[in-house]
Amino acid sequence: MRINTEQKVKVSVAPKTAGGHDAPIDGAVQFTSDNESVARIEVIDDTSAYVVAAGTGAALISASFDADLGEGNRSITATGALEVVAAEAETAEIVFGEAEQQ
Repeated sequence: MRINTEQKVKVSVAPKTAGGHDAPIDGAVQFTSDNESVARIEVIDDTSAYVVAAGTGAALISASFDADLGEGNRSITATGALEVVAAEAETAEIVFGEAEQQ
């Protein structure tokens, strides 16, 4: 995924069973960034967050959760690569200065 320094992107977790069906999880998802100078996490709810650009570069975004619905803990971690690039000009306007005598 690629975003620029003025953007953020929503991330969420969609757990699946071995058969490809939706699966419940136990508790909230823990989102992390391995490079907070490039991307930081803003939690939205138990299964989603915003990844907010903080600077240019690369970051690995991870989401960890407990797949065991009972007393135990069976942790699953999903990861995704993010690249943040500098925002570039997309529009322009003419800026007039003060009027002067000829």
